[in-house]
Amino acid sequence: MGPGSAWWSNAVFYQVYPRSFADSNGDGVGDLDGVTARLDYLQQLGIDAIWLSPVTVSPMADHGYDVADPRDIDPLFGGMPAIDRLIAAAHERGIKITMDVVPNHTSSAHPWFAEALAAGPGTDARERYIFRDGRGPDGALPPNNWTSVFGGSAWQRVAEPDGSPGQYYLHLFDVAQPDLNWDNPEVFDDFQRSLRFWLDRGVDGFRIDVAHGMAKPPGLPDAADDVKVLSHSDDDPRFNHPSVHDIHRKIRKIVDEYPGAVTIGEVWVMDNLLWAEYLRPDELHLGFNFRLTKIGFDAAQIRDAIENSLAATAIYDAVPTWTLSNHDVDREVTRYGGGELGLRRARAMVMLMLALPGTVFIYNGEELGLPDVLDLPEEVLQDPTWERSGHTERGRDKCRVPIPWSGEAPPFGFSASADTWLPMPAEWAALTVEKQLADAESTLSFFRRALELRRERTEFEGTDVEWLSAPRDAVKFRGRAGLVCVLNAGKRAIALPDGELILASAPLVQGKLPPDSAAWLV
Repeated sequence: MGPGSAWWSNAVFYQVYPRSFADSNGDGVGDLDGVTARLDYLQQLGIDAIWLSPVTVSPMADHGYDVADPRDIDPLFGGMPAIDRLIAAAHERGIKITMDVVPNHTSSAHPWFAEALAAGPGTDARERYIFRDGRGPDGALPPNNWTSVFGGSAWQRVAEPDGSPGQYYLHLFDVAQPDLNWDNPEVFDDFQRSLRFWLDRGVDGFRIDVAHGMAKPPGLPDAADDVKVLSHSDDDPRFNHPSVHDIHRKIRKIVDEYPGAVTIGEVWVMDNLLWAEYLRPDELHLGFNFRLTKIGFDAAQIRDAIENSLAATAIYDAVPTWTLSNHDVDREVTRYGGGELGLRRARAMVMLMLALPGTVFIYNGEELGLPDVLDLPEEVLQDPTWERSGHTERGRDKCRVPIPWSGEAPPFGFSASADTWLPMPAEWAALTVEKQLADAESTLSFFRRALELRRERTEFEGTDVEWLSAPRDAVKFRGRAGLVCVLNAGKRAIALPDGELILASAPLVQGKLPPDSAAWLV
């Protein structure tokens, strides 16, 4: 089966951030039974698969990306019975389930790490992680200058079993997330057990967190001095070491034993050639492409991002992927200017994304036109970036606020408790699922119509994009099967090409496409 014929090759994935989707037990935190209870909503939306952000056992220092047991579901989300219920109910509706896996690090509460601390330097237990002696007098300086992605040093010194100041361990993320040593075969052996555990349970694949991490350069050389919080460049020694590809080949061999299972890599690499290497036929099936999350609402930037993305996937004949937001990225309504302007532009960009060949990822709440919540009180912020940056970076909580389902006041049907894990803004009363389902002009109704057309019209098939002549502030292309997409990023309405209009993101003005909108024609 070639990549173009696999179920995931043109699927619409819907990212569920479980804490924020739906709460079934009234504790103010979303859970898996909440997802199961809302599957009919997702089916009617028109998605093909769910990507679940982490739900395995965790102290939640980084909201589940600090995994203490990769083969069990945290009680906060309902335990193992809850995921079994979700998998069965989703499959009954023809919806696939993919899960986050976190191979780069564990939680500091993982039994392995407790064992490593107790065992002391030079032991087999420490070889599962990256422990090093410090530099300088008495080893008082960290082993190198690496910083954490969340801010501060990437090294934490430990007290040895006798109480003396001891070695340092590497944590590229939070101090509670020690990096694993992938040069140790025990690490892969345990990871493959986790993959098989979930695949045997009926999971349809995995989103691999920090898929460009894991492998570290020999000698751990210093990084450049200007590394920013929550970002890195392609030449950063902390990431994208060539030996990471050996790890992905081993992962792929396991997953290929389960026909139809998919691996999706979070690959923050911008160079096309380097990024494409992760999509070689014996590595990842899909690689997240973040280019559309990094640009403004600008015709030249949009076209460049599309051309770059298609060129990158073409190198190894891989399937393109597209996304406008996720749990780490500002919501697009806010990125594009906020308010009505941001929403108009977001709807236009959704149409552009859905017209492109390949696989699409939608982030929960995107279909409601939710903005970032920029005025969260400091005392409720939970992203580790807030503390680690010395309260200079507010972090990602703004795009993780729970979804409003119904009613006129918080918690809007998300939970029976008004004390939700992040507070919900009162003005979201206008954006609830309940209100939008009753409004044929709402963003939710627009999403449902767009996804229905993409699913049912043959004009969306094919893998080619042909650029058509367009005004300077517009983007216009035709897919191989005949769909034409036009996006107007300018200040004046523009004429549409000949053809039948099947959808527009805003009403036409005297037959023309207004600014900040898009149209599909066949």
